[in-house]
Amino acid sequence: MNENVIRRNELLAQKVIKGLQSRNMSGYYAESREAALKQALELIPEGSSVTMGGATSAHEIGLVDALKAGNYNFIDRDAYEDKRAAMLAAYDADVFLASANAITEDGVLVNIDGNSNRVSAIAQGPKKVVFIVGMNKVCDDVDGAVKRARNVAAPINAQRFGLNTPCAKTGSCMNCKSPDTICCQFLITRFSRHPGRIHVILVNDSLGF
Repeated sequence: MNENVIRRNELLAQKVIKGLQSRNMSGYYAESREAALKQALELIPEGSSVTMGGATSAHEIGLVDALKAGNYNFIDRDAYEDKRAAMLAAYDADVFLASANAITEDGVLVNIDGNSNRVSAIAQGPKKVVFIVGMNKVCDDVDGAVKRARNVAAPINAQRFGLNTPCAKTGSCMNCKSPDTICCQFLITRFSRHPGRIHVILVNDSLGF
């Protein structure tokens, strides 16, 4: 990566981290995927019950493989025949892994969801939520973050899940009410009432969608 891009990301990440801190959330900057993995494991004590939504970024830094191979109770919903049971188990987990569809420069997290298990667990339930967020997801403000979530993250996710939505065909949000829409619930996390619950690792890389 170009050294000027790296420096810009470092400076921008510090601004985001200050914003997160002002909102009772913790932020960290990782200069690489390997550093992000190390930071994430420091936040997840061995023996913890850990689960996740569809956080591609957690896979990309090697976190999911590390948890499966380590001394953790990883609740893998893909291994459950009863997917609902796996989703419900998330609410009592020690740690929930997530990414963000977008994050603002002043630390507001924006997520949209179809089944809504992911956004509901972010909002309430698990004792700790650890976000893995590439610097490609940082936006100027909430309006920009919502636009990114709807016009970048949603179409790509609709395509990869093989959903029959207008955005899967056009590549941008059509504000649809399709039965397959994944834009069912919007969660804007602007503050946490619970100190030490939400942790955001900003990664000097392009991760997820």
